[in-house]
Amino acid sequence: MFNRAMIVILMTVTLDAIGIGLALPVIPTLLRELSHESQIASRFGVFMAIYPLMQFLFSPVLGRLSDRFGRRPILLVSLAGAAIDYLIMGLSPVLSVLYCGRVLAGVTGASMAVATAYIADISTPDERSKRFGYMNACFGLGFVAGPLLGGVIGSLSPRYPFLVAALFNGLNLLLGFFVLPESRTERDAEFKSESRNVFGAIAALRGNRALVPLLTVFFLIQLIGQIPGSLWIVYGEDRFGWDVRMVGLTFASFGILHAIAQAFFTEPTTRRFGEQGAILIGIMADCLAFVAMALITRGWMVFTIMILFTTGGIALPAFQSLLSRQVKEEHQGEFQGTLVSITALTEVFGPIAATRIYSHSPASLPGLIWIVGAGLYVLCIPVVLSRMARIPAPLAAGVESD
Repeated sequence: MFNRAMIVILMTVTLDAIGIGLALPVIPTLLRELSHESQIASRFGVFMAIYPLMQFLFSPVLGRLSDRFGRRPILLVSLAGAAIDYLIMGLSPVLSVLYCGRVLAGVTGASMAVATAYIADISTPDERSKRFGYMNACFGLGFVAGPLLGGVIGSLSPRYPFLVAALFNGLNLLLGFFVLPESRTERDAEFKSESRNVFGAIAALRGNRALVPLLTVFFLIQLIGQIPGSLWIVYGEDRFGWDVRMVGLTFASFGILHAIAQAFFTEPTTRRFGEQGAILIGIMADCLAFVAMALITRGWMVFTIMILFTTGGIALPAFQSLLSRQVKEEHQGEFQGTLVSITALTEVFGPIAATRIYSHSPASLPGLIWIVGAGLYVLCIPVVLSRMARIPAPLAAGVESD
């Protein structure tokens, strides 16, 4: 089913996700230790926002560099940067150095952008939805396994998860260096100055009237996706009285089922209904799941709507596949980097917006944020229906070389 390159890139994505997830459970503890403060909520928010902010600014740059110099060297630089970051975080006795390490990780954190472009390079257009599904599933499973492992290791010392994460990224680096081949046989000889930053990359897309509405929908889907990630634990504790065990059980179930859907449901659904149909099915399933989350009154009921959340997982890889078709091969890196930037932007502002709406919701409507998410999904449906059928393939996406 997969060649060696595909297996290695999926392993790379999985190890990268485990490394990211490993450190999450102990970051608050480390911030308290280095700041000598007991209340670190604001510091934690800023610290967590640094990484996606840097990814927003620099992912198109590194994606474009991968178009110019190849996927493999940029991926290796990204993995090396992540390994250095985790070593800094695991060993540094100074809070400011911790923040600098986080900036470095965000700047060099191009692994997902380059991995996505790599998969686009080695896959036919018909294979991409399936393979993007596997990639997202591997990342999801790694992100579930990482916090579980990090919690166990962190009980020994808050420093150990960072050192283990550095080890994982070091292994990833060795895997890429010795096993991963280059995916691009031809490289873009030009490097336009206007495409060297996220604003230039987005400006280059502006002239494409067919693609801009789809990117708007992509932004909304990613923004809505921040709601469960930001509020799952808090909402469960407040609304249903979940304890730590129930939080872990539901969170792991959500991540595992989502990964299963992306890995095994995306391809047959896309084959049966097309990419447009798969996207619509995923959007509508997630929309119904959000409405159900707002209405249920018992914690165990979450498990009854997991099938809707699971089905919703097929929308993103199908969307990634469709968007990748609209870009010339020599610009896949820059375009995938732009998509990562859009995702990173939602990771900066989405949790802030979601938690703000939730905290200001009336007592009579605690599930308001879920209704808001469902409403945003409804706005996406007519755009998907009206725009996708009009897109010629392949399209240059406004970033083609002259």
